[in-house]
Amino acid sequence: MYTTCIFCHGNLDRNEAIEEFPVGRRLAFDGAKGRLWVVCRRCERWNLSPLETRWEAIEACERAFSTTRMRVASDNIGLAKLKEGLELVRVGDAVRQEFAAWRYGDQFGRRRKRAMLVTGAVGAAAGAVVVGGTLAGFAMGGIFPGLFQGAQSWYRDRVLLRLRNEDGDRIRVQRKHLYTSRLVPSADASGWDLRVDHIPGWGKRDRKNKRKSRRHTMIVRGSEAIGLAGQLMAHANRRGGARKAIRAAVDRIEEAGHPEAFLPGAARRAMRDFSGSGKADLPAKKIEGLMTPLPGTLGGLKVDVRLAIEMATHEQAEREALEGELKELEARWREAEEIARIADSLLVPESVEGLMEEERSRVDAGPGDGISASR
Repeated sequence: MYTTCIFCHGNLDRNEAIEEFPVGRRLAFDGAKGRLWVVCRRCERWNLSPLETRWEAIEACERAFSTTRMRVASDNIGLAKLKEGLELVRVGDAVRQEFAAWRYGDQFGRRRKRAMLVTGAVGAAAGAVVVGGTLAGFAMGGIFPGLFQGAQSWYRDRVLLRLRNEDGDRIRVQRKHLYTSRLVPSADASGWDLRVDHIPGWGKRDRKNKRKSRRHTMIVRGSEAIGLAGQLMAHANRRGGARKAIRAAVDRIEEAGHPEAFLPGAARRAMRDFSGSGKADLPAKKIEGLMTPLPGTLGGLKVDVRLAIEMATHEQAEREALEGELKELEARWREAEEIARIADSLLVPESVEGLMEEERSRVDAGPGDGISASR
């Protein structure tokens, strides 16, 4: 089994994910035609593997491709990335995409447990302060309301993200901006955008100028909206979710058919909730002093909707990153396929042709059938 590229003679490296074929960090395979390539990461050329090493490896690649969550596909080529780091390029009809909801359950569950522990610790500390203050003879009506009000103000004004707007200026997104920022339908109503409230500047120096620190709004679109929405929803979902809420979030995405299809509908529902609340035209002073999120905003959505939006934005961000590689891969596959067709047809005995047809039928039957005892 070769370990260097036949085109540039570079090292093809190794993988630990496919025991039957441990060469390469990117493998391309075509189960229908029985072809397996090692893609050189140095020159990006496709190295066709010898006939005798392919079949078990192709079956292993098919199983690994179908079970990984990080995959994306066009009509005739797909790309998947395994946890071990190996990349698989699958040639053939697209595999049905399934929403990998299982990976979010633990994540949201851990957040929920952490939030419960923090809430319990804060409650215990507050109880101790109340008891201590009472024993010391403090006036409960004077000190503790002030402390509570100060804590609320700190919580609302806490900076979640420091970014730059479309003009390159520094801006801050605070927790209170989750109370007013929201998903909105795009101009053509087929997609969605993100309406984000913020204040200028990054630090204490900017806070001295109160006029400069008034609330501003920007509309974020496309890939930037996907990434920013994912970050903001992680803060909106800081308390995680119970299993029932997570299951409801998954159901919402599955009803839409796909995470990408869920988000425009979520934007339309958020717009209806916001417009129908009767609070869309609140004065600026009241908005600045909000203690609870407005309906339809990132923080004001139902728990399962918030969780579903975070899931969907993360899934879409991953898919876009993978889809960027597909076009180049498809062009290189067509070149490699022509070479492989010629190579496989040269001086191949009829007995070998029969074996190839037998193995192709086995692969077409689907992964998991195993290797027959006769072999």
